[in-house]
Amino acid sequence: MKLASIHFYPVKSTSGHDVREAEVQPWGLAGDRRYLVLDEHGVILTAREFPRLLMCLPELDGETLTLTGPHAAPLRVTPTSTRSVINMRNTPVELTDCGDDAAAWLTALIDRPARLAWLDDPTRRPVDPEYGRPDDRVSLADAYPLLLTSTASLAQLNDWIAETAVERGEELPAPLPMSRFRPNVVVDGAETAFAEDGWKRIRIGDTEFRVVKSCDRCVLTTVDTRTYTKGKEPIRTLAKHRRWDGKVWFGRNLIPEAPGRITQGDPVAVL
Repeated sequence: MKLASIHFYPVKSTSGHDVREAEVQPWGLAGDRRYLVLDEHGVILTAREFPRLLMCLPELDGETLTLTGPHAAPLRVTPTSTRSVINMRNTPVELTDCGDDAAAWLTALIDRPARLAWLDDPTRRPVDPEYGRPDDRVSLADAYPLLLTSTASLAQLNDWIAETAVERGEELPAPLPMSRFRPNVVVDGAETAFAEDGWKRIRIGDTEFRVVKSCDRCVLTTVDTRTYTKGKEPIRTLAKHRRWDGKVWFGRNLIPEAPGRITQGDPVAVL
């Protein structure tokens, strides 16, 4: 198997970047999900409810973040000294506000009050102790440092989606792109679809990871990243083939064993 692609998302729930190589830090890929969008009450806003957030392309130059979108000129973000504590999955996390200009830019994009916040210290947020060790940390990703998916599993899912459409007498849909699932690393060459369900430890290049949990999927996967509209897939078909514990599943969560570097084309080994 090999590493087919690498992806990171500077601002949670906005557009991401495909890169040839990336630094693996204890809390995720360098630059991945260190910012997020909040409402005026400190509640996290995501593309699940506000698909227009996907129109925002955040670009990192070192530690400098620039927001680009269709509605306004690009904005260079300047964090302030103002801090606040939000609740992420029942864990309090202290964040730094990114100022009124960023707030106005995002408010205009999604047409509701919004502010940008920055996790200046990624060692603050622990991983769920049920699946992690006491010293494991995660940035502002939903729960774990990295998400892995496989091309074999996506191919099988697209076949299932096509079968569902035929059964229902619907027009055959275009295959879903992997971007719907917002992975960090995509593996090619697995012998079977969903082989990753059984992985416990893997090595990508010279960097080792624990494979700690399958990833339950939400309605964000139903947002078309080209039209920013919601549909029924893949949740409808995943519910038919990949449903247990009251949730639907696609992809696996990873925790790095140590910092490292990964490159597109690296060999992937199950340990």
